[in-house]
Amino acid sequence: MKLVSYNIQYGFGLDGRYDLERIVGNLTGADIIALQEVTRGSPANGGVDMVAAIEDLLPDYFSAYGPAFDLHAETVIENGRAISRRHQFGNMVLSRWPVLSTRTLLLPRTRTVGKLNLQRGATEAVIETPAGALRVYSVHLDHVSPDERIAQISYIRDRVHGFVAEGGTLTGGAEINLVDPPLPEDYVMMGDFNMVPESPEYIACVGHKDGFYGRTARFDTPIDALDAVGWHAGDRYSWVESGNPQRRMHLDYCFINAGFVSRLKSAHVDVGAEGSDHFPVWIEIE
Repeated sequence: MKLVSYNIQYGFGLDGRYDLERIVGNLTGADIIALQEVTRGSPANGGVDMVAAIEDLLPDYFSAYGPAFDLHAETVIENGRAISRRHQFGNMVLSRWPVLSTRTLLLPRTRTVGKLNLQRGATEAVIETPAGALRVYSVHLDHVSPDERIAQISYIRDRVHGFVAEGGTLTGGAEINLVDPPLPEDYVMMGDFNMVPESPEYIACVGHKDGFYGRTARFDTPIDALDAVGWHAGDRYSWVESGNPQRRMHLDYCFINAGFVSRLKSAHVDVGAEGSDHFPVWIEIE
């Protein structure tokens, strides 16, 4: 099973050109896809409905979209009816297999002065894979404040590890003639976390390293798949600044639960992709 996470920057590549077909081409071979910075009605890309466009380009995939925010853009009159055109910004999950349930988790935020602070979110999808149900999260954290990222990590960790106890999207559905979706313990949490390895927020996510034993895998702590295969090094990155390619950082991750570690076959960042200022992060699970 191949999974990939990709912050697609409103559809714009390093060359400043909007090209969703190029982005989709960078995802060839993926079974499950997590996308960030997917918009509808954004002035940044001419108001295109990226969700519909991506679904058209990937017709064999099931999809779930979770807008972290939804703003009124303009009012138009169509057939005598007032229509509010919306500006949405969020995350998307696509899968070769059916998406059984989905939620949009809105992450904590605080009001800023002078710096852009968008409502951030995580799109949760329970997917019916051939090996059983799997939870997938497409995540996008704050880009300005480490304190905000730490709060967001704490919140999403509570939701991810409390999923079975909380009951996911629906329980007791028989009362209204619905079947409860499964509550799988296995998960993959992917996205743009806007943090660098071993930063305070990274440690808040995966825990501290012991000086002798290293970082111990625990069932209530996400495992960084890239770190598990030895990917992280001083010259590794997942983002470059447009127009300044010498400024590079590693900001994007795929985290897995401890039960998946023995089944992790590979993990890497595709720095050859040019569809965004971020690069796709791939993992393969046996």
